[in-house]
Amino acid sequence: MQRETMHQRLFSTMRQARLEIFQWLTYYNARRRHSALGYLSPMEFEQQHHTAGKLQLAA
Repeated sequence: MQRETMHQRLFSTMRQARLEIFQWLTYYNARRRHSALGYLSPMEFEQQHHTAGKLQLAA
């Protein structure tokens, strides 16, 4: 987070800093691609996992 978002950056208010951190965490936890998930975002990985589970139940 520090290298990607906060590096040498000054915020004018604490509220602005908190908002930037919250937005980065939302991006990282939901949309950023992760090598451990086969370069899928967590949302894509979870969607595939649920789809695969439903297909196995139907079979």
